[in-house]
Amino acid sequence: MPPHPRTRRLDGVARATKDHQVHVVVMGCGRVGSQLARTLDKQGHSVSVIDQDPSAFAKLGPGYSGGKVVGIGFDRDRMNEAGIGQAHAFAAVSSGDNSNIIAARVARERFGVGNVVARIYDPRRAEVYERLGIPTVASVSWQTERILRHILPPDPLEEWRGPAGSVSLFEVPLPVAWVGERVTKLDRETGARTAFLARYGAPVLPNEETVLQADDALHVLLLAERREATLAAIAAGPEAH
Repeated sequence: MPPHPRTRRLDGVARATKDHQVHVVVMGCGRVGSQLARTLDKQGHSVSVIDQDPSAFAKLGPGYSGGKVVGIGFDRDRMNEAGIGQAHAFAAVSSGDNSNIIAARVARERFGVGNVVARIYDPRRAEVYERLGIPTVASVSWQTERILRHILPPDPLEEWRGPAGSVSLFEVPLPVAWVGERVTKLDRETGARTAFLARYGAPVLPNEETVLQADDALHVLLLAERREATLAAIAAGPEAH
């Protein structure tokens, strides 16, 4: 089965387009995987689901228009069939911890997928895998919206625009790739100017030592002529060194 038709136009450039359509590969079509896939599909994203059991795809319902791939989720051929080469994100949400981690590592290390999240039943393992750079969702936190927050690009909101329209203030949810980096690095690499952060509902004025944390919301000043490029750079994450 070839990749979903919408996959072909979702290359690295399209990942940061205005409509934010992306291609996502989901491993596991259980309760969480099927809900995640349906949500992505309804939002207009391209999605393919991999599951060993063909009958599991019935959970997707008649309205689902994405891809369905039968097989082992960490098998490279099946991942290719699901369009992993064009994927913005990979979510491993099967019923097995080991399978999820193997698949997540293959997606990241073999195929270079930047946004990867794995569902983990054993919370004690979660911290170990977080150290490997793979965000995890433990059994107590299976909510679909948390996984979506990890894998979808940010949706910036313009809060203020200068009288001449040359500069604007945007609220931008922080992509997980920036977690653990300094605010100064984000500003330097993207061209943004971080005015303040919203952290746990309170404003934080950053300094040279401020490190970005999960669930921070960025409030950044952007020049009009660089707006799209800067937002794309934020969404892309830190430069590789």
